Amino acid sequence: MASADLRKELECSVCLNIYTDPVTLKCGHNFCRGCIGRVLDTQERSVGYSCPECRQTFRKRTVLQRNITLRNIVENFLSTHPDQEESGVFCTYCIHAPVSAVKSCLHCEASLCDNHLRVHSKYPEHVLCYPTTSLKNRKCSVHKKILEYYCTEDSSCICVSCSLAGEHQGHQVETLDEASEMKKKRLRNVLQKLMTEKEEMEKRVQSLQEHSRKVQGEADDETERVTVLLRDLRRRLEDLERRVLRKISRQAERISGIINDLVQDLEIKKEELSRKMGDIEELCNMMDPLTVLQESDTGDLCDTEDGDDEDRERHDKLLHDGGDLDVGGISHTLHTGLSNIMSGVNVERGVTDILLDVRTAGKYLHISDDRKTVSSSSSHQNHRETPERFRYNQVMSSQRFSSGRHYWEVDIGRADYWRVGMCYPSIDRRGDQSLIGYNKKSWCLERWGRLGNPLSVIHDSNKTPLPGDVSSRRVRIDLDYEAGRISFYDLCDPIRHLDTFHTTFTEPLHAGVHVGFVGGCIKICGGNQN
Repeated sequence: MASADLRKELECSVCLNIYTDPVTLKCGHNFCRGCIGRVLDTQERSVGYSCPECRQTFRKRTVLQRNITLRNIVENFLSTHPDQEESGVFCTYCIHAPVSAVKSCLHCEASLCDNHLRVHSKYPEHVLCYPTTSLKNRKCSVHKKILEYYCTEDSSCICVSCSLAGEHQGHQVETLDEASEMKKKRLRNVLQKLMTEKEEMEKRVQSLQEHSRKVQGEADDETERVTVLLRDLRRRLEDLERRVLRKISRQAERISGIINDLVQDLEIKKEELSRKMGDIEELCNMMDPLTVLQESDTGDLCDTEDGDDEDRERHDKLLHDGGDLDVGGISHTLHTGLSNIMSGVNVERGVTDILLDVRTAGKYLHISDDRKTVSSSSSHQNHRETPERFRYNQVMSSQRFSSGRHYWEVDIGRADYWRVGMCYPSIDRRGDQSLIGYNKKSWCLERWGRLGNPLSVIHDSNKTPLPGDVSSRRVRIDLDYEAGRISFYDLCDPIRHLDTFHTTFTEPLHAGVHVGFVGGCIKICGGNQN
């Protein structure tokens, strides 16, 4: 009963026979490789592919994975239950219920189960073979004798009479077992070649898949780069817009203020003129000449020339020399700002930001969500273990530089222990030789403490102390790949050159940051390409 249950579990749901070269779909169901291959072939022109067992759909034709464990189970089962290997061949003598045959007798032209095989004749003419339904094909159609030999000249199976007196007389013949083994040997050679070809195809498939993943990774990086680039462009344009609009507003306010002052002065003088005009009209309307002549303030009423000339000059100067917006200056500010933005960003290969690669970050380093700030923590950050990860509190940039001139800046804040610089991707990730600056594959500026001369430049463990300290709390790293230069600057006012390494680069370069001691924090401020 257990054997029957196991056999049912080992049956392919397509052909209903025991699995042959079992393979597994993504949904977990198993089929003979040939069976599921034919099913998938019939689905080629449909919208997608589906599992014949559970009907789960797949957008692309799934790669058939060989189920080695299931294949071993099938082989062990068949070796211990040889009667289960054939399906559909039943005992000729079990007429009341179908019972699987274990052997077929070529002489009797009948198939036998275990029980009938025990009582079957043991005479030599009763030749037994594996269960088969084509017993007549096992005998010579001319002599009605069992086929025992193989004619190599005619490539046909023959009986003993064919080889002695028939049309195959005198031909080179072999026993069926010998001929079968020779053919199997040739087939095994063919199988080996096919297996080699298949392995090569699988390698090519794997290579293409890896290339596809690489292209997708590059597409993701390029998408991120373009997104960052355009975000920075929008920010710069918005800053320029605010600056130009502010300049326009200030000019308009200044001119409006001058005009308002002139208008107020003129209004006051208009009132004074109106008063004088009234007084003069009153005098002109007097009939008594003595009164007109004796009026004491008539001299002041006639004095108008000086004030009028001064007002006319201020009016003319405003209209002709300073009363309009400085459109030329505004345009200059706008065009200069746009030029600075475009000269600072190379759209083709620009690197406007340095982003930190979390896969390389030490286990006690915290990387911000925007991948621009790194800080040292006292607790394990639960980073997934990767071959690229540093043992120490270091991290590399995801960008790599293999040509051109680039720079990037860091805000060191209040951190006292840090290293910033450039390194090759082949730098060690374990041991003291993995520290940035302490090997032949990295160059760095180091600040270690506050006492003495804490500032140094390091390459291949050779440390060169530098005078002074970083006064601006901001450092710039400048790379000229073709010229083989890495320079460090203190971004004080004016900018102070700290030191420059000269070498010939043999690999692409990544930005590298080391943050020492808990609480240290460094922020990437940006970068550019010239």
